[in-house]
Amino acid sequence: MQELKPLQRRIDAALGRIPFDTVLKNGQILDVFSGNWIQRDLGIIDGTTVSVDSNLEGHRVFDFSNNWIVPGFIDAHVHIESSLLTPRNFQKVTLPKGTTTAVCDPHELANVEGMSGIEYFLKESENLFLDLRVMLSSCVPATHMETNGAGKLSAENLLSLKNHTNALGLAEVMNVPGVLHKDEDMLQKLASFLEQPIDGHCPLLRGNELSAYAATGISSCHESSELDEAWEKLQKGISIWIREGSVAKDLNQLISILNENTWPFVGFCTDDRNPLDIAKEGHIDYLIRKAIHKGVPASIAYRSASWSVSNHYGLNKGWKRLGAVAPGFQADLVVLEDPETCAIGHVFKSGKLVSELPLKSDSRSNFKNSIKAKVPEIADLEGPAGRVHCIEIFPGKILTGRSVRSSDDRKVARLSVLERYGHGSKPANGYVVGFGENLEGAIASSVGHDSHNLCVVGKELSDMQVALKTLIESGGGFVVVRKKTVVAQLALPFGGLMSLEEPEFIQKKLMELRKASQVIGCTLEEPFLQLAFLCLPVIPSLKLTDKGLVDVEKFQIIDVRA
Repeated sequence: MQELKPLQRRIDAALGRIPFDTVLKNGQILDVFSGNWIQRDLGIIDGTTVSVDSNLEGHRVFDFSNNWIVPGFIDAHVHIESSLLTPRNFQKVTLPKGTTTAVCDPHELANVEGMSGIEYFLKESENLFLDLRVMLSSCVPATHMETNGAGKLSAENLLSLKNHTNALGLAEVMNVPGVLHKDEDMLQKLASFLEQPIDGHCPLLRGNELSAYAATGISSCHESSELDEAWEKLQKGISIWIREGSVAKDLNQLISILNENTWPFVGFCTDDRNPLDIAKEGHIDYLIRKAIHKGVPASIAYRSASWSVSNHYGLNKGWKRLGAVAPGFQADLVVLEDPETCAIGHVFKSGKLVSELPLKSDSRSNFKNSIKAKVPEIADLEGPAGRVHCIEIFPGKILTGRSVRSSDDRKVARLSVLERYGHGSKPANGYVVGFGENLEGAIASSVGHDSHNLCVVGKELSDMQVALKTLIESGGGFVVVRKKTVVAQLALPFGGLMSLEEPEFIQKKLMELRKASQVIGCTLEEPFLQLAFLCLPVIPSLKLTDKGLVDVEKFQIIDVRA
């Protein structure tokens, strides 16, 4: 039998028989169901909002007469690994920004460590103040045109985790050709999760192919970069998560899709956002602020940041109902000093002030170096000369263009991807445009979505070799090299993806890395994540994996020579 005492206490508190644990008095409360602001008291008991009425009494009382109260923000799709932080450190930077719930896909660590990577996030979700819900990674690896450390995770693998309390559904289905060509394993995964949320990942997919994709039960997508693309997806029953990461920034292009009619089917996500950008700009609060600045009514922006996502994922049910400020909902609350600028005064998580929570640092240690590659010879980093296919970078996007240029064009830099899992493969070499005409030195990363092989860009082969050597010896991270000397570095020893260091330390190192990249002539604001996405062969148009140059539209490896 279910314990009845919690329900009894809620009833008694609401009826005034016992005092509330906490009362927030006189705040302007956002009613997500009507869109109205109502001035009421708010009573909390056992971490749950049980009354939004007047003249409430409690053991602890806050007067918020000049404040506005909205539900805690929900990140609709995030890879925590891309924050470079472990989940425990991730909550230290996001909870104070009002993000009280995150829907994560751990496929970065899953590609490195397999099932244990997903299990790690599920285990961590049990011990956080942040509500962390885990979508089970559907595409490990993303394609057959790359090498990961985990091999292939099957439908049977994912089903073994399906019943975990915080396992929410099937994560982003990136293998669009696999769906459209009826790959049996892909369809088995879809069929196994039809009763749960299934996230999509279908950049630029349109027409009959989009209909076929949506017909398999996929019901959201965060990869829209064009407005008409997003509208077509919405019309075909796919919710749109508007993304502002550290590289992919789609809000300006998509924000007009968010209005009084569409808001229940539009939410916000960060996808891949590093702690420096979180500290300087914000997290979901940054998207809300920017949306309101672009003309979205505040009540709509806050509802999209909470109720829309909660309703989509079914988080508005059970003992821990999320997404609203109403009786029976978990008291995840953001107290605003100004709703038009999303100026946050206080954040409550389960009725407790976030500023008073014991947000402890992670203490995992004794990492094993997951990078088993050998340092390549300089000659192995030499790509073909002459007329070559080049990846063209669009700053602020993970979509890439393509061109044919001479390999000795000043705008062209060398790009190499080295398989890191000990198979002894030589680097795949190609060319990229967009890091800067005057680039000298090299920039390298062990964050190479999604298989996370080592990627390096540069002009001088000797600098590129030193950069790769540094990553191999440190267990991964980011590095800038000039004249065969390391000038800035951040080690990421946890899977080559995350650090146990405090967020402030990582922010400092990222600033040093950005400055160093500018010193060597790089013109990109965020070169490291931009570099990381050059390895992702499910995002058009050209990408480089450890197996070669991928034409994403043709879904095949092509010759670098034009």
